[in-house]
Order: sequence, then C-alpha cells, then structure tokens
Amino acid sequence: MDVLKLIDLIEEVIDDGSMIPFSSKVCVDKDEMLEITKEIRLKLPDEIKQAEWIKEERQRILAEAHNEAETITNEAKVHIEEMIEQDEITREAKIRAEEIINNAKKNAKEIRIGAREYADQLLKEVQNNLKIMIETLDENREELKGL
Repeated sequence: MDVLKLIDLIEEVIDDGSMIPFSSKVCVDKDEMLEITKEIRLKLPDEIKQAEWIKEERQRILAEAHNEAETITNEAKVHIEEMIEQDEITREAKIRAEEIINNAKKNAKEIRIGAREYADQLLKEVQNNLKIMIETLDENREELKGL
C-alpha cells in the first residue's frame, strides 16, 4: 500500500472510531493505528527516494534540454554568420567583377581610339608620300614635255 492510501486508512479508522460523548474526541484501536504508522514509516523512505530520483531525473533532463538548446542556438548563429559572410563575399565579388568589366571596357575604348589614331597617322603619311610622288611625277612629265 502506498503512503496516501495508508493516510486514507487512518482517516477511516478515525471516522469509524467511537465518539466520546460531549467532546470531539474519538476512541481508536491503538494497535491498529500503530501498525498503520509503522507501515507509513516503512513506505515513506521508498517514496521519498523515488520522488528524489524523479526530481534529479527532471533536473538532468532540463539541463540536457538546456544544453541542446544552447548547442542549436550556437550552431544557428554560426550558420547565420557563414551565410552573411558568403553573402558579403558574393557582394564583394560582384563589385570586383563590375570594376574589372568597366576597366576592360575602358581599356578596349582606349585601344580602339589609339588604333584609329594610328591608322589615321599612317594614312596621312601615305597621303603625303603620294602627294610628293604625284608632284614628282608631274614635274617629270613637264620635263619630258619640255624636251
């Protein structure tokens, strides 16, 4: 029998006891009451031990849950930091790629302009040389006519 049932039994014995007239006192069987209290004393340590074990187990489970929650929180923080870092690396890479593309476009434009200027310079020299040759040809023809 567990302790609560034994306490209920004590209440029954008291309720069933003989009332002393003109008082609120009750006569109960001394041996029966002592037997019940003896059983309570025997059972109580087991129930207290069981309650203490339950309390310790509860504390262990709570501590374990707290540690697990802390671990999950820390892992989430690390994951978030990694995602932020990756996002920042991606953002920096895009910025760097745009800079490289812009520099390449600028260099290509400068090369095109330089190539046009060089071609124009060559054509101008060829034109001047041709003018000189034409003038020389004209002079040679004039000389031939004068002979």
